[in-house]
Amino acid sequence: MRKNSVKHVRVNQAVQKELSNIIRNEIKDPRVGIMTSVTAVDVATDLKTCKVYISVLGDEKAKEDTMKALDKAEGFIRRALASNLNMRNTPKLTFIADNSIEYGVKMSAMINDVMEKEAVKESEPESGEDDE
Repeated sequence: MRKNSVKHVRVNQAVQKELSNIIRNEIKDPRVGIMTSVTAVDVATDLKTCKVYISVLGDEKAKEDTMKALDKAEGFIRRALASNLNMRNTPKLTFIADNSIEYGVKMSAMINDVMEKEAVKESEPESGEDDE
């Protein structure tokens, strides 16, 4: 299976959807944050490994606790994934923290701040003009 084939994209989407459902509905570990989402999944072409990108809304401790809990529950999640999806191989899961959402929010706030400062500068009358 090629990396960008239609089949590979469908496998990634199916795995992402199932992992989201498993993390949201089946994991009972209190360390897993309520606002945990699977932002992306990258299943290897041989279906042996899978990188799961996780975004957690909260402070650093919540992120750290959620990642530890998911690493510990990897076997359970993998078994649940195998029972929900009919795949030749169930991939070994590697959870990776994804900070892209937070980065986007931070950049948006910075852009808004600059835009507000520009609007204030434009609305102020210029006091240093010389008459000639």
